[in-house]
Amino acid sequence: MTILVTGATGNIGRMVVDRLAGSAEPVRALTKNPAKAALPEWAEVHTGFLGQPETLPAALDGVHTVYLAPHFPTVERFAELAREAGVRRVVTLSSILADVPGAAEIDPAGRDFAHLERTIERAGFAWTHLRPGAFMENTLFWVYSIRAEGVVREPHARAAQTPIAMADIAEVAAVVLREDGHAGHAYPLSGPEAITSPEQVRAISAALGREVRFEELTPRQARELWIGQGMAPEDADWLLSDGGDYAEVPVSTVADLTGTPARTFAEWVREHADRFR
Repeated sequence: MTILVTGATGNIGRMVVDRLAGSAEPVRALTKNPAKAALPEWAEVHTGFLGQPETLPAALDGVHTVYLAPHFPTVERFAELAREAGVRRVVTLSSILADVPGAAEIDPAGRDFAHLERTIERAGFAWTHLRPGAFMENTLFWVYSIRAEGVVREPHARAAQTPIAMADIAEVAAVVLREDGHAGHAYPLSGPEAITSPEQVRAISAALGREVRFEELTPRQARELWIGQGMAPEDADWLLSDGGDYAEVPVSTVADLTGTPARTFAEWVREHADRFR
């Protein structure tokens, strides 16, 4: 039976396809733009999109397991069509926000991810939820100020997150898609360390071989900056609501499931240094 990877043009979905190379089961990739995805020749490519449910029946035909990229508006229709097609297992790319107390009531993303998980569970699939927190790739939002001024400006200098590289999420997804025994599990995913924004900036500076400064913003300054950059006011308020006095605790899920430790931020930024130059 076939494994279907949805969102195969996306950052994580595309890497999931690559990491399924050599799988005992055929791999089918669903993408709106096969040419852009540059998918490997061994993958069966279907042109389609979760947001266009009419494209899904052909893609789901003969599929046993689905990697489900998050597309909230049509998740209920996907579940209906997948059940009709005989899909047995669904591995969702969810978020730690789906399980943060209060997030599903306050934060729009928390509500959406919680709804995604509940929809797949209620549909009767053998489900597995992957719940990453912050992505290391989020720091690419700093590229413009690093290039233009050699500076990063953020609030909450003492707050420590446990960001994870998208590549490590893809590694876990490939393991879960290939193996049995993961049904009914919601896996929190993080990098191997808790790291503050100033520490991330120092790692970027080391990778670039030049000084990059960190300037701490007040919450009010950060809110004005983010909204000026196009962020919705309610999203800015949510990001600032915890006051910045927290230290996340890393989990070992990546190493436990793949046998290889998750990348540190310093390792990731060395791999991607050219993107900051």
